[in-house]
Amino acid sequence: MSISESNRVIIESFRDHLKFLRKKSLELRIELLKATNKAQFGHTGSSLSAVDILVTLYYGKFHDRPVMQFDPQKPGWDGQDYFVLSKGHACPALYAILADLGFFPKEEMQHLFQMNSLLQGHPVKKIPGIVLNAGSLGHGLSGALGLAMALKADRNSNRVFCLVGDGELQEGQVWEAAMAAAHYKLDNLVLIVDDNGLQIEGPTRAVMSVDPIVDKFESFGWKTVPVWGGHNFEELLSGLERAIEVQRRPAVVVAHTIKGKGVSFAENKSFYHGVPFSDEEMAVAVPALEEELALLDL
Repeated sequence: MSISESNRVIIESFRDHLKFLRKKSLELRIELLKATNKAQFGHTGSSLSAVDILVTLYYGKFHDRPVMQFDPQKPGWDGQDYFVLSKGHACPALYAILADLGFFPKEEMQHLFQMNSLLQGHPVKKIPGIVLNAGSLGHGLSGALGLAMALKADRNSNRVFCLVGDGELQEGQVWEAAMAAAHYKLDNLVLIVDDNGLQIEGPTRAVMSVDPIVDKFESFGWKTVPVWGGHNFEELLSGLERAIEVQRRPAVVVAHTIKGKGVSFAENKSFYHGVPFSDEEMAVAVPALEEELALLDL
């Protein structure tokens, strides 16, 4: 095979991978919407803004390796990378992914948020694939920091990824952890900010502005990687690859996203931050997502 032919195969393979990620994101949106609608509880808008970031982490691949190392059949495997969902209210998106990957039976999604169900309103360690409890906002980065420090102390090469919301950056504990991560040069820690600009009370800039996010992290000693297309898989993969390659300091990917992404009537609406769709809204949202999914197969 010539060099040009080899490059063509690589490009086509990458395009196929991007298409796979897009299809997966649509399938998972449908799953989480159905589960939260049945439960009549859940943070729909927050979950939809985070789906593409999570899909990139769990299904994405670089040229020679997956973005994250894990084994659904061996949760807690010594060679795994660690993921911490600090914005734990977006757990419907993460649960849908863990179920799809086989960490637990997909049937568990049918019992989302029910009494005595495995899957409750915030992630807890008893759920296969969850490494830290999440609840109070702002705590996740501190937990991820502790994991990264322990791995460094043991001279392990595992990485720690943590996802926070932009509204979470209003919490002082985030910045204490950011200061410590830079001080200890934790280049095995990658933070992702789901920067959708909205929180439950309204626009983040109106409630308590956290801008400029990039400049703040840079001033704390982090390497920042802005991703303007936070729902673009090619950009997300590129941003995460750049973050992973950083040495001697932690890296943060600031992903500009859209609250409620994928459902036109919910996009950029703070109202949908913490509510499930009604049956009438589902009758609009799900067929539109299914139509978009069908078009990818043409």
